Amino acid sequence: MIQRRKTRPIKVGSVVIGGAAPISVQTMTKTPTEDVKGTLEQIARAADAGADIIRVTCDTKEAGETLREIVKGSQLPIVADIHYDAPLALMALDAGIQCLRLNPGNIRQPEKVAEIARRCQALGVPIRIGVNAGSLPDRKKLAGGRGEGGIPEVAQRMVDAALGHIAILEEHGFQDIKVSLKASDVLTNIAANRLFASLDNPYPLHLGLTESGPTKTGSIKSAMGIGILLAEGIGDTIRVSLVDEPEEEVRVARQILANLQEKPTGPNLIACPTCGRLEIKMVPMVAQVEEALKRVKRPINVSVMGCVVNGPGEGMHADIGIAGGQQKGILYRNGKVVATMPEAELVAALVTQLDQIATEDARLLASGQPLPEGIPEPEKEPVPAG
Repeated sequence: MIQRRKTRPIKVGSVVIGGAAPISVQTMTKTPTEDVKGTLEQIARAADAGADIIRVTCDTKEAGETLREIVKGSQLPIVADIHYDAPLALMALDAGIQCLRLNPGNIRQPEKVAEIARRCQALGVPIRIGVNAGSLPDRKKLAGGRGEGGIPEVAQRMVDAALGHIAILEEHGFQDIKVSLKASDVLTNIAANRLFASLDNPYPLHLGLTESGPTKTGSIKSAMGIGILLAEGIGDTIRVSLVDEPEEEVRVARQILANLQEKPTGPNLIACPTCGRLEIKMVPMVAQVEEALKRVKRPINVSVMGCVVNGPGEGMHADIGIAGGQQKGILYRNGKVVATMPEAELVAALVTQLDQIATEDARLLASGQPLPEGIPEPEKEPVPAG
């Protein structure tokens, strides 16, 4: 069991971050904030994919004005992303946002930060101190050297920037703070967060790699940069930053958590990696199952296997799955064979079952009921394979 770092809980809308709260998933809209309809559509898709919180940029006066409508129509708590222009932070607060992100690298005047802190204090809105390696306050060229204790210089400067902003907020009695320390490379990211976590402070950490890249490579980098820290008990909320839609960021983040948490929050796909023993058309079959699983919300294990070596065993341990070979296959449910069929019918049978589960999940969520773990027992007696 992972022992998480003890932190002071804060609330972003109805979502608790830190303390004993589950690790939450965040993403960010990719639309111009002035496009209210497009932004709300992205928020809806992110919510459906499992996001807990969403960040929206507030970089113009027009964006600040439209935030009010976005907050009103959003299914998720809104974090307003503020850079350079402190008055926009006040506009965002007036619009009703549930959290404010400030970057120490470009809002540096203590009096402006103090004014924002006073307003947040009055409204009960937390502040995220968001430090990026590429926008540090001193603007010095990033160096690759190491300082005291072998800590990378950039990581030390990131932590120093966060601590400087924390000091300003604490001076005004403000403690509803979360901190993010993000770099675009895994090792700097890990070093900065480890250093901050080692210090005597109670503030929760938001994890992520900034500019991690396109989905394939960015997912791998994020899994390493976030997963290693989570496995060490560091981190209270995460965002996977990809060159992709917000819902894809959420799905990758949820998969990272599913592989680390004792109690997963969504489906887990177990699929044969393919080798010379492969006897069915795995790649298109897995793609169809993966698409169907996007609609399933409960934690279940689904297996898609392609030969007689591991297939039956994985099928027996999965909640539901298929195993095929020699132009035929088996459909499993809770470790029991429920049908044997030609290969051409295998994936359709599994997708039909997953669609039924997804429909039930949607019904339960709409009625406010909790999702079950696993799936019901087969409705009929197992059918012997043959």
